[in-house]
Amino acid sequence: MTITSKQPNIGTTIFTVMSQLAAETGALNLSQGFPNYNCSPKLIELVNHYMHKGMNQYAPMAGIMPLREILAQKTADLYGLYYQPAEEITIVSGCTEAIYATMAAILHKDDEVIVFEPAYDSYVPSIELNGGKAIYVTLTAENDFTIDWTIVKSKITERTKAIMLTTPHNPTGKCLTKEDLNHLAILVKETNIFIVSDEVYEHIIFDNRLHLSPASHPALKERTFLCGSFGKTFHTTGWKLGYCMAPKELTAEFRKTHQWITFASPTPMQHAFADFMKEPDNYLSVRGFYEEKRNKFINWLKDSRFTLKPAEGSFFQMVSYTQITNEPDYDLAVRWTKEIGVASIPISVFYNQRNDNKILRFCFAKDDEMLEKAAERLCRL
Repeated sequence: MTITSKQPNIGTTIFTVMSQLAAETGALNLSQGFPNYNCSPKLIELVNHYMHKGMNQYAPMAGIMPLREILAQKTADLYGLYYQPAEEITIVSGCTEAIYATMAAILHKDDEVIVFEPAYDSYVPSIELNGGKAIYVTLTAENDFTIDWTIVKSKITERTKAIMLTTPHNPTGKCLTKEDLNHLAILVKETNIFIVSDEVYEHIIFDNRLHLSPASHPALKERTFLCGSFGKTFHTTGWKLGYCMAPKELTAEFRKTHQWITFASPTPMQHAFADFMKEPDNYLSVRGFYEEKRNKFINWLKDSRFTLKPAEGSFFQMVSYTQITNEPDYDLAVRWTKEIGVASIPISVFYNQRNDNKILRFCFAKDDEMLEKAAERLCRL
């Protein structure tokens, strides 16, 4: 038996490829975006508590109410955004599901979605598997990966159904500004274009910047699906728990698709997060924690031949290696994993045409010992 592939050009994700290579070679894995340290012991205690308490059956399809309520409170306190827990917040199995369920809810055959590249690798498959077409806006290193909204305007057609945004951006770490949101609001005014916003790194943002969700703009909230994650904030990527917040009418359609993808997400984890988030410092302290790691990693690289601009957000640092070699970034990432024992991600894989800017991405969500050891090896190059 054979399958006619719906994704003939899609192979194994780069994160699996590089993490597997790192494991095979014993390299320090600064490729895939996950911490190599544990989450809070209190969080583990809470999960254990609720497991013993019997919270081991299906959660409500939309998520347990205490977790939706604490999310609504946090979002209101931090951003002045108000979502009704019962009808506008849905708990899902990770932000990847939130994005996929959104695309499944809004897209019809041949609808177009504007995607900014370099783009996280789940976006385009989520669009194409639901009958849509990705329309690329290419961000360049020369322009510091800033969005040119005149180009975005030129890409909008009568088939444009949505614009896919990420802030802080993965893989560049770039954050949206008020000017960006104002430009976006003008472009979509009097259209039926939705905004799908990936905000998994909302609490990992540096240098006193503010997290600016598209939903924070009064003209954009009504059309925005705000997709988030608990995994990145609380060092629990393996728990695969996320959420989507959107106006009532949008959420109703979102839940129709969510119920056929996972239906519900792990019950004891939901109860644990609902309790853990009652103390705001458990998520507010994440900013300082990762900013310190970013600064240490950059400092340890100061004697290297790399050039870089400190990441504005996320737990990734991009570096240019043009002063070292002209080798293709994919080949170099593989070679350095094998030869010097440091695994990274080549940025070209996030481009539709595999644009090679001679940039690698390193994850600094690792313990200091690993980061310092990796930096020592990179400085010898």
